[in-house]
Amino acid sequence: MNKKYDVAVVGATGVVGEMILSILEQRNFQINSLYPLASANSTGKKVFCQGKSWMVQDLNTFDFSQVQISLFSAGGSISKKYAPIAADSGCVVIDNTAYFRRDKDIPLVIPEVNPHAIVDYTKRNIISNPNCSTIQMLVALKPIYDAVGIKRINVATYQAVSGSGKEAITELTDQTVKLLNGQEIDIKVYPKQIAFNVIPHIDVFQDNGYTREEMKMVWETQKIFEDENILVNPTAVRVPVIYGHSEAINIETRRKITATAATKILSEANGVTVMDKREDGGYATPFVEATNHDDTFVGRIREDISHEKALNLWVVSDNIRKGAALNTVQIAEILIEEYL
Repeated sequence: MNKKYDVAVVGATGVVGEMILSILEQRNFQINSLYPLASANSTGKKVFCQGKSWMVQDLNTFDFSQVQISLFSAGGSISKKYAPIAADSGCVVIDNTAYFRRDKDIPLVIPEVNPHAIVDYTKRNIISNPNCSTIQMLVALKPIYDAVGIKRINVATYQAVSGSGKEAITELTDQTVKLLNGQEIDIKVYPKQIAFNVIPHIDVFQDNGYTREEMKMVWETQKIFEDENILVNPTAVRVPVIYGHSEAINIETRRKITATAATKILSEANGVTVMDKREDGGYATPFVEATNHDDTFVGRIREDISHEKALNLWVVSDNIRKGAALNTVQIAEILIEEYL
């Protein structure tokens, strides 16, 4: 990547936007000019990336013809309005919201899983980033899917509050402090107290009783694997963890695979770190191991004692890093290397 690029980061002052800026610096992304964009309330603030200070500009008045790549992470309503404007201005949009994920003519990409799909970006000049819980699940499952096939996925997610933004992090920390000091708490972001609690509800309920967060994992898995026959049965739970999503996954494979063989395959997989010692602490946890790491961690790999063609896995990953910002930047890197 010798050529330098003009890059816009939409939602630059949010949790994911700040991580995108950090990763652009860490990976020495070839930036010519950087345009951090946000609402008028943030205009004039400064952000730092690659040793320079960059002024936050107003998204509403920005001319996207100035940039070749735009990284969006400001919410679905913002992407709905501004991503087509950016794409029509000639830059490629990599969108981190759910808004375009189900559109058939927009690629939905995890670089370790289906980088070939990026080629279809020319249809609308937009590439979509999958849901954070889908990303870590499929990074872990793709090597097994390729080896023996997967018929069915049962998954329970345990998702950190950072997935709901800065306000949710504040709500968890404030509630924790107040409860430990015998004070009344405020409940604003979530429908129930999140501190010292778990909430089996993420996003809005659908007519079938599943939530939209759960259905995203169904729709996105089928699209990314290009396999409409793969069955996914998800339950999404919010837990009082700041960073790092966890997933307990049970897969029914098409052909028998042992835990030993699966462990070997995963140990050789791109973007995966196997941490699976059968001893106290011999497994990865979301906050201690996964936070601030690029890889998805897999452990507790064992054969299902109730089914001859099934495996259990424990999967953890940094939801803001790999689940959002890093995946976005990795897509941009492939786009530059192979298509622009």
